[in-house]
Amino acid sequence: MSGTTTATPAPIGTAADASEVELLIGGMTCASCAARVEKKLNRMGGVTATVNFATEKAKVSYPAGIQVADLIATVVKTGYTAEEPPPPQPERTAQEPAEDPEPASYRQRFTVCALLALPVVLLSMIPALQFDNWQWLALTLAAPVVVWGGLPFHEAAWTNARHGAATMDTLVSVGTLAAFGWSLWALFFGDAGMPGMHDEFRFTVSRMDGASTIYLEVAAGVVAFILLGRYLEARSKRRAGAALRALLELGAKDVAVLRGGRETRVPVSQLAVGDRFVVRPGEKIATDGTVVEGASAVDASMLTGESVPVDVGVGDAVTGATVNAGGRLVVEAARVGADTQLARMAKLVEDAQNGKAEVQRLADRISAVFVPVVMLIAVGTFGVWLGVTGDTAAAFTAAVAVLIIACPCALGLATPTALVVGTGRGAQLGILIKGPEVLESTRRVDTVVLDKTGTVTTGRMTLHEVYVAAGTDEKEVLRLAGAVEHASEHPVARAIALGAEERAGRLPGVAEFENVPGRGVRGRVEGRDVAVGRLAEYTAELPQELADAKDAAEKDGRTAVVVGWDGVARGVIAVADAVKETSARAVRELRALGLTPVLLTGDNRAVAEAVAREVGIDQVIAEVLPEDKVAAVRRLQAEGRTVAMVGDGVNDAAALATADLGLAMGTGTDAAIEAGDLTLVRGDLRVAADAIRLSRRTLATIKGNLVWAFGYNVAALPLAAAGLLNPMIAGAAMAFSSVFVVTNSLRLRTFR
Repeated sequence: MSGTTTATPAPIGTAADASEVELLIGGMTCASCAARVEKKLNRMGGVTATVNFATEKAKVSYPAGIQVADLIATVVKTGYTAEEPPPPQPERTAQEPAEDPEPASYRQRFTVCALLALPVVLLSMIPALQFDNWQWLALTLAAPVVVWGGLPFHEAAWTNARHGAATMDTLVSVGTLAAFGWSLWALFFGDAGMPGMHDEFRFTVSRMDGASTIYLEVAAGVVAFILLGRYLEARSKRRAGAALRALLELGAKDVAVLRGGRETRVPVSQLAVGDRFVVRPGEKIATDGTVVEGASAVDASMLTGESVPVDVGVGDAVTGATVNAGGRLVVEAARVGADTQLARMAKLVEDAQNGKAEVQRLADRISAVFVPVVMLIAVGTFGVWLGVTGDTAAAFTAAVAVLIIACPCALGLATPTALVVGTGRGAQLGILIKGPEVLESTRRVDTVVLDKTGTVTTGRMTLHEVYVAAGTDEKEVLRLAGAVEHASEHPVARAIALGAEERAGRLPGVAEFENVPGRGVRGRVEGRDVAVGRLAEYTAELPQELADAKDAAEKDGRTAVVVGWDGVARGVIAVADAVKETSARAVRELRALGLTPVLLTGDNRAVAEAVAREVGIDQVIAEVLPEDKVAAVRRLQAEGRTVAMVGDGVNDAAALATADLGLAMGTGTDAAIEAGDLTLVRGDLRVAADAIRLSRRTLATIKGNLVWAFGYNVAALPLAAAGLLNPMIAGAAMAFSSVFVVTNSLRLRTFR
C-alpha cells in the first residue's frame, strides 16, 4: 500500500481542536492484534482510532495536548511498532526493493519448512516407511521447522504474553510447542525412542499410550501449513492494493517547463502553480491545468475508464496523468502535488480502504475476546477428555486441535480484503467510494434523485430545430443568424453560432454589431440588416407557421429566438440544454437495480418535463431554488424512501450531504465532490448504476466472507473439542480458511 497520509496533522503544540494522523503499524499478525491496538489508542483521552489489519494502518484523530509521539509510544507499549508514513516518492529509487519483503520472507520460510516437514509427515503417516529409529530422523527434521520456521509465531506470542495479551500467534505457538514438547518427553523419557517403534496417523483422536506417542508431524505440519497460509495471505493483500498503487504511479515523472522561452526538463515535484509546460503527442500531462496553446485529443481512460479521447483546445481544463494523444500542447499548471485530481482520487480510495464497515466492527469485537475464550475451551477440553477417558495422550491431542483450528484470522480479513479490492477496482473504473459505511447505504437505497443540468444534460446550450418561412432557405437563416450571434458571448448565442458553423459552413463577417439588452442582437451581414432575438419592433409580425413553431418549441422546454432581416421575420431557431447521449440508458439501468428515478431542477416545469420524457423519468420536481433541493430530498425521505442523490454543482452540495447516499459527478464542482459519498470521475450518468452495482457486490462479498469465517469457527471448534480432528488437519483447515476469504475477495477484480 501507499505511504501517503490521510490527513496532515496540526503542528505539535498547536491549539487545533483535533488533528488527524495515519500511522503504519508493525507486528500485527491477526484481527485480535488490530483490535488490541485500537482499544489501547481509544483509551487515550479524546483519541479516536481505527486500526485496519489488512492495510496495517491506524487512522487516528487526537486532541490538542496529545502529540504523535504519545500515540506511537502507546502502540509500542502494547507490543507493536508504529511510525508515520514517509512522504510519497514519485520515482522508484535504486535502493527501493523490487519485491515486498513480507511475502518474500514468508515464502522463503515456508519453502524450507515444507521440504523438512514433508518427510516427517510421510514417515508418521505411512507405517511401511518407518524403519528402525525413524523417529530420530523425524526429530532432526522437525526441530528446525518448529524452532526456526515457527519463530515469528513464538516471538509474537512472547511479546503479547509480556503485555498480558493473547492472539492467534499464542494459539499456534502454544499448540506447536506443546506437540513438540510432548514428543521430546516421549522420545527421551518414554518408550517412543525405542528401536522398532511404529506410529500410525489418525484423522481423529483415539485412545493411545502417551509414553509411546509422538506428535512431530503435527508440530512440523501445522507450522508449514500456517506459513503457507501467511504467505498466500500476504501476497493476496498486496495484490488487493495493486489498483491504488497503480493509481499512484500513473503520474508523469518529469516535465518540460517553459522558463525564459526555453524548455527545461525538471522533476514533476518542482512544478509550481502558474508554470507553463509543454506536452508532446504520446506524453502524459504532468499536472492539472489549462491549455494556453495548441489543440489535441486527450486520453483519460486510466483515470475515468472512458475509452474515447476528449478534444481539448485553448481554455480547456486538462487533468494530470492523462495522455496527450494528438498535437503539441502548452499547459498552465493550476494544481500541483496533493491538490491534483489524481492525488485526491488516491486519497479518497485510501481513506475508504482504511475504514471499517459496521459488520467488521462486530467481527473485531469478537476477535478481541475470542483467543482467551479458546484458551479456556482448550483447557476445558483437556480436563473433560482426561476425566472421561483417563487417556492423557487423547486429551492432549484434542486440546491441541482446539488451539490450532480456532484462529480468527479469516474474521479479520473478511471485510478489509473485500474493501481494498472493491475500492481499488472502482478507482480503475472511475468510481471513488469514500468509505465502507457507503456500502451499507447502497443496499437500502430505493429512490435516486437526479439533478438535471450537468448530470442528465450536458449543461451547455445546443442548437436543436430550425423553422423557416415559406420561400426561405434554412442554410441562409443559419448563416446570417450565426454570423451575428458569433460576436456575442451569451450561452444561447454561442449555441447558435456553433450549430450554424456545423450545419451551414463558414460564417460571414458582421459589421455594426449591436447588443440590445433583453431583446437580442443585430448587425449588418452581406449588406443586410439582420436581427436575432425576441420578437421586437424591428421585425414584422410572425407568420402563423413560425408563431406555431415557436409556441411548440417553448412547450417542449426549448428557448426559441426569431431571425429576421430587412424588417421581415424569416425563421425561428430553437436551442436547449442537450440531454447526454447516455442518460436514457443510465435511467433504464437504475430502474433495473430497483431504483425509482426522480428529476430535480431549478428550471421551469416545461423544460424539466421535456427532459424527463426524453430519458424516461416519470416524477419531476421543478422550479426549486438551491436551498429548496434539500427540502425536496427530505420530503422524499419523510415518505419512507431511502434516497440517493446525483449532482454536480455547488447548489447540489447540501442536497448530496442530506441524501442517504450522495453521488457526485467528478466533472462538477469541488463542493459537490466533497459532499458526496461516491464520486463518479466521468461525467456519464451510467457510472452511477455501475457504482451502486459495485458497492452492492462489494458488500455482498464482505457478508459472504463473514458468514464463511463465522461458520468455520462455530463448526470447527466443537469438532476439534469432540476429538474428530487431528491437529495437523486442523492446522491445514485454519490456514486455508484465510486463503479462501482473500481469494473470494479477489474475485471483485473482475467486476465489469
